[in-house]
Order: sequence, then structure tokens, then C-alpha cells
Amino acid sequence: MNRIPELRKERGISMKQAAEQLGMPYTTYVNYEKGVRQPNSETLIDLANFYNTSIDYMLGKSNERIDEHTLDVVNEIDQDILEKAGNIKEALRLQAKRDAETVPPGFQPMPEMDWVPLVGRIACGTPITAEENVERIVCVPSKWHSTFTLTCKGDSMEPRIHDGDLALVHRQDTLENGDLGVLIYGDEGEGTLKRYIQRGNCVVLQPFNPAYSEMVIKGEDLNHLHIAGRVVETKAKW
Repeated sequence: MNRIPELRKERGISMKQAAEQLGMPYTTYVNYEKGVRQPNSETLIDLANFYNTSIDYMLGKSNERIDEHTLDVVNEIDQDILEKAGNIKEALRLQAKRDAETVPPGFQPMPEMDWVPLVGRIACGTPITAEENVERIVCVPSKWHSTFTLTCKGDSMEPRIHDGDLALVHRQDTLENGDLGVLIYGDEGEGTLKRYIQRGNCVVLQPFNPAYSEMVIKGEDLNHLHIAGRVVETKAKW
């Protein structure tokens, strides 16, 4: 069930006004409301921010209007800013500005933040941030230039990266020798996080944990190796 019409009516605005405030063509917005067209993940984030709700609630997948992580973020925003901003993204910007102006000596101001998708299984046949891959939306510092995030699984990258950590990834289809990247091997499967090494005519996917062996890919098998992005930061899951 698409709750976008319901959320728009709660705000007391027309479809034309919603399209104008979101900065999108009127016909495109109408198609989103009617379910004729499916928004991509970036647009889903914009719509959820605009209506101050979670993506799952907006799409009728959950009865919780806001997820726990987003609620934690919202609880850190001053009430007057929430009322003034109209949407979470703008509220974060205003809160960061206020914090920077009022931060006591010796303390760091709140950084600029972005909303990016946390994705699960990444199959080569679908875009990384396609709706079916997105588990939820997380808030991360803008300075990391992250396009999406992944939850790390297993211990092959210990001691640097632990099971359950978040990998913040910049989406790109090339890597430099030695980069830490998210790669997909085969037509379907989850992204694997490994160091990308080029050795002559082959590519080596190298774990940090010495208990695991390197994966050497060469010849025609290289056609089945896909680069999903470069890891720009890793953090313990919050």
C-alpha cells in the first residue's frame, strides 16, 4: 500500500504543491502517488524526508512511522528547528549550523550529515540501491562522500573490520591497486569486502585475516567480477 497520498493530505497540500516543494516534475510526482512509476532509492529518501517518515511506512511495509535509528537522530534535533524545517534533511542542516555557532571551546560541532541507503544482498542484475536491496536509511557524515552502506559479515577482514561493522562505500566501477572495495563475483550474490590487488593478468581479492586464503581471478572469470564501489570508511555498527 502506497501511503504517499495519505501523507500529502496530512500536510494539507496539493500534488502540484508537493511536486514544486520536492523540485520534481508534476507528472512524475503524480505517477509516484498512483504507483505507476517506482522512485529510485535517492528519490525514496527525499520523499521520506519530506514527509518525515520512514521509507517502509511510506510504502506500506511497516506500521512504524519512523525507524529506531531515524528516531535517535530526530531526538538530537531541537524542537523549534524540527517545527521550522519541515523535513528531516533540512532540520539536520539547521541543527548543524546552530551547533557550530554555539559549540563551547574544546568541543567539536556536529558535522554535516547525509542520508544514504543501507543495502543487503547485492545482485549484479539490479542497481545497488534498487528498492529490493535497501534495508533502511542511515545518517552518515557528508565528509565521507558515501553513496551507500553495507553491514560487514564474517571475520575474514579482522582485526581491522569486525562482523557487524558498517562499511561506508562510494559507488564506482573502478579501483586502484590496493583499494579496499566491495566486489561481486558471479551473476548473483552478496557483495564481498576485500582488498583489490592487480597482479599481472589476474586480480586478487585479499582478506586481512591470515586464516583465510586469497581469491585469485583470471582469464575469462574476470568477466564475472564486478566492482560495486570503494570503501571510504568503516565504523562499528551504531
